[in-house]
Amino acid sequence: MTNLYDLLRQHFPADGHRTALETPDGQRMRYADLETGSGRIARLLMDCGVEPGDRVAAQIEKSPEALLLYLAVLRCGAVYLPLNTAYKGAEVAYFLSDAEPRVLVCTPENEAVLGDAARKTGVGSLLTLGEAGNGSLVERSRGLDPQVGIVARDGDDLAAILYTSGTTGRSKGAMLSHANLGSNSLTLRDYWGFTGDDVLIHALPIFHTHGLFVATHCALLSGSRMLFLNRFDADAVLDLMPRATVLMGVPTFYTRLLQNPALTKESTRQMRLFISGSAPLLADTFEAFEARTGHAILERYGMTETTMITSNPLVGKRIAGTVGFALPSIDVRIADEEGRPLPQGEVGVLEVKGPNVFRGYWRQPEKTATEFRSDGFFVTGDVAMIDEGGYIHIVGRAKDLIISGGFNVYPKEIELCIDQIEGVQESAVIGVPHPDFGEAVVAVVKRGGGQPEVTAEAIQAAAKAELANFKVPKKVFFVDELPRNTMGKIQKNLLRDRFKDSFSSAA
Repeated sequence: MTNLYDLLRQHFPADGHRTALETPDGQRMRYADLETGSGRIARLLMDCGVEPGDRVAAQIEKSPEALLLYLAVLRCGAVYLPLNTAYKGAEVAYFLSDAEPRVLVCTPENEAVLGDAARKTGVGSLLTLGEAGNGSLVERSRGLDPQVGIVARDGDDLAAILYTSGTTGRSKGAMLSHANLGSNSLTLRDYWGFTGDDVLIHALPIFHTHGLFVATHCALLSGSRMLFLNRFDADAVLDLMPRATVLMGVPTFYTRLLQNPALTKESTRQMRLFISGSAPLLADTFEAFEARTGHAILERYGMTETTMITSNPLVGKRIAGTVGFALPSIDVRIADEEGRPLPQGEVGVLEVKGPNVFRGYWRQPEKTATEFRSDGFFVTGDVAMIDEGGYIHIVGRAKDLIISGGFNVYPKEIELCIDQIEGVQESAVIGVPHPDFGEAVVAVVKRGGGQPEVTAEAIQAAAKAELANFKVPKKVFFVDELPRNTMGKIQKNLLRDRFKDSFSSAA
């Protein structure tokens, strides 16, 4: 496998004047513009000292220029490090100190705050990029020679590092190679039937596997067009459907579309495929969407560490509550806690092996070793079952991961934040069902001796000051005691059951 950018470029249309993406305000980029624009930014990165293998971190809003930056990083053989735009300064500082990027790109508004973090962590250069395409990244690259070539990379060389939260409270960087991303993207393009005639509504963020790799790569590898929205808006998406053929989204997209009376069979007549992932799709949502539109949503399953693992079929029955079958060239099995395969129909931990599986966690060889079996299977931590028809059901999670609105949230990080608040003796953070976000973050707190008594509002405010908004508990409950088993471990299953109806209409 060559440099991932080279793989993408080989599939660009021969007619470079074809539109690659367009935005609601009328901005268009042709495939030729992708080559020229990414070439100029690659030249700037090299002028900033970026060499093959160096990391380039980016905490920026979604824009066409942000996509050019990603392509530029690939072109010069560096490693792309996208950061969620919701992360606060202290969180970003941790990623910078751990990954040691050569360059950080941030929004102009965050330049002062993140510039200080960049200096303290030894980042060589700080560039800015605004949502409107403004900032020093574009200004300094304008007029540079775009003919920089493509730095040769081996398949095992890193293309990206994506940080995923850890149960210890510290995020860990999943290392994804050119071969990991290239092989998975080609598989998805073919499995989902993408062609140059497709038009993809791209309303996902591009700091995440779903939007950056799955959606963008499928479009670029098929020479199709993207309708590039900087955020999801149900009205805007419905307005675009007569011009589009595919929508990729998280379950929240579909629940919000269902709330819009304009969603009908007629409004979706031009669409050929609706894809959902990043969080479980409720059977009720699947059934309601099919009843309203005649379209069965295609649910798939993946992880940051593996990109996509399974998918319901393009042709054939898509079953609500399942994530379909293992993708071609990917092996999956259901195993017990010791890694012994279980018979079909039994519930156990899902394990996966294939060219899509990541290279390990950045600078954490011990952690990496514990996540793999001796025969090379990666332990996903998700509890699953394969039914008699071969469909895979994700029935729970062995770890405490919460998926809220498509974002991964690990309770430990939030608990560490809450437990340091005066008046809190101990906390337990759980995920409970939410009609819009799939799961909502909830904190269950035992008060300590603080005076005056700590309030739910104070806890939420303290969390919001330190953590990304999607990690802030949507509700805080106070209890006299947290339930524990005989070993003293908090029984979160009991808490989840107790507070499961917190966001129901009757709650």
